[in-house]
Amino acid sequence: MESLRLLIADDEEVVRKTLVGICESLGHQIVGQAGNGQEAVELAALTNPDLVLLDIRMPVLGGLDAAKAILERTTIPIVIVTGHTDHALITDAARLGVYSYLVKPITPDRLLAAIATAQARFSDMQDLRGEVGDLKQSLDDRKLVERAKGVIMRDMKVGEQEAYRWLKRTSSQSNRKMANVARSIVALDTRRPGTS
Repeated sequence: MESLRLLIADDEEVVRKTLVGICESLGHQIVGQAGNGQEAVELAALTNPDLVLLDIRMPVLGGLDAAKAILERTTIPIVIVTGHTDHALITDAARLGVYSYLVKPITPDRLLAAIATAQARFSDMQDLRGEVGDLKQSLDDRKLVERAKGVIMRDMKVGEQEAYRWLKRTSSQSNRKMANVARSIVALDTRRPGTS
């Protein structure tokens, strides 16, 4: 496993030191330690860690609220480390976007597994977000091309296939993506008087 920059938050100093020791023995770097959720949120913003380990019950701001605040600012894998196995807490953590849930007592093997799971789930989610973004862009481009074809058909008094061929030819000749050519056509058309 690659070395990660970790932020650890637990209000019990003994537990926090244990986590730090295990994480360092696994080859990770500790970039911040917090004794409550508010400190964790502030340190996450300052240190930009690769992964955050949060206790669920902490003073000032609980782990779930801290996770929510951190995730509102940045996309990062979070592991909840807790002595509580309440099903509602686990469900709430998952709903917030927490990537793994580790029940105390903590052992190196269990922590290693929780971190690996969180990283894998986070990576999968990032890939999925990228695919959704690509699909949305593709759909937006297709809509733009359709609008541009309509403008070409109207202005050049040609059919749909000829308008498409014109777009494709212009794209190739100008060495621009068809969506960019279409965007220019639609933009010029909306600037003409009497168009909407």
